[in-house]
Amino acid sequence: MDLNRIQLVTDAFPCFSLVPEAAWRHPDITVERFSPQLTMQQGHLFAHAAFVLSGKVRIYIISESGREVTLYRVQRGGVCVLMMASILGETGYEASAQLEEETELLLLPVDVFKDWMDRYKDLRQFIYRNMINRMVSVTSLVEDIAFKPINARIAELLLRRTTDSHNHLSITHEAIAIELGTAREVISRSLKEFEKTGWLQLGRGRITAIRRDILQEKLFPSDW
Repeated sequence: MDLNRIQLVTDAFPCFSLVPEAAWRHPDITVERFSPQLTMQQGHLFAHAAFVLSGKVRIYIISESGREVTLYRVQRGGVCVLMMASILGETGYEASAQLEEETELLLLPVDVFKDWMDRYKDLRQFIYRNMINRMVSVTSLVEDIAFKPINARIAELLLRRTTDSHNHLSITHEAIAIELGTAREVISRSLKEFEKTGWLQLGRGRITAIRRDILQEKLFPSDW
């Protein structure tokens, strides 16, 4: 790998800053670009550890009934901690992954990744810190699914995906259901209730005229 490419990697991942230039010359260390919709299925055994340099990857699980639940997304400067746990534990992947846009990845062979984990404290701390942060976020997701009313969760999603100056969203009811881990029918019913009360307008694959001020006021579960 040339110096310019190494610099691009360390800009995104400062945890690699102490890796010497000579170590990057391993013939199987590569940076590759992948097309959207590429997927990695549950149970996969990894030959490389992947670090996202650009793009977006959705990490999700599929229940026995076939329902998808989005766990988190990984973007520039991030890693899938379930992938890292799979590599370090030498077990199959416990989730599935899908590229949502063209994505560039740094690929480290598993043996190189494990060796660098032992050698470089910054990399080791980066991986473990990400594992802790993701554990907290996934625990919060499970609590939301179990205890928070679906109307409140829909409101949160709409607020996350819009702004006061951009109060519309191109998204299907099915996509929202996948994101929140529920049935499409549940999402459609709730959104129609929102529309009846004047909080938004529904179209084909679009939600417009979203009243962010009202949704913000309604976020507390007791309000639903």
